[in-house]
Amino acid sequence: MENWKTALVAGSVATGLFLLLKGKHTAGLVVAGIGAATLAAEYPEKFAEVRDNAEHYMTRGITFLDVATRVGRRISDVTEGRTGERWFQQLLEEV
Repeated sequence: MENWKTALVAGSVATGLFLLLKGKHTAGLVVAGIGAATLAAEYPEKFAEVRDNAEHYMTRGITFLDVATRVGRRISDVTEGRTGERWFQQLLEEV
């Protein structure tokens, strides 16, 4: 990929992320979309592969989030049973 295309992709992704974090969702998605379109034009076979495997990626992502949620609930149950609200308040005071 040429240098200017690399700069365009990296800049648009960074700018899009910044705009999304600032609450400007529409602008962030448009700017990030420009970078994604540039990348797709450069590597169409890779994007076709991602598109074909999108269902698999979504399933794995949902499974990961499910496991993370269960782990978080388990940690919450264990810590709440031992020390309760006082531990949580002390944790917040440390930050």
